[in-house]
Amino acid sequence: MSEQQRSGFPRRDDDGRIMALTDLIGMVLAGLVIGVLTLVVFDWAVALLGLDSFGRANGWLAVILPAWLFVEEFRAWGPGPARIAAAFVAAAVGITSGLLVAGVAATLPPMASGALAAAVFALAYALIWFLGVRWLTRRIG
Repeated sequence: MSEQQRSGFPRRDDDGRIMALTDLIGMVLAGLVIGVLTLVVFDWAVALLGLDSFGRANGWLAVILPAWLFVEEFRAWGPGPARIAAAFVAAAVGITSGLLVAGVAATLPPMASGALAAAVFALAYALIWFLGVRWLTRRIG
């Protein structure tokens, strides 16, 4: 694995993999913020048109940009069992954590509870993916 750093954010190696956990978390948080703000604007427009009340949009939609980032990270690691295992475990833990948060926050409007759940999912996935794929790659070879 080449560790030559490219300029820009996030820092990536020659294979296109994000090199630092802080860069991955920063990209995930940026994606979540953009997703939530976009969702708020669209939901506000729908409420302004009188089609529904504000806050009724599904907050899970805020995870679109982080999910896209995870797909790109998955592709950058190339074929092998380490990336499949890491992605599976990260998805299982992330989805379970997100659903638990959504259940606890069920009294909030769907946009708020979904956005909280999406944030927990994305952060859990990012942490487990980043550490897991590197650990498994070293172990499996």
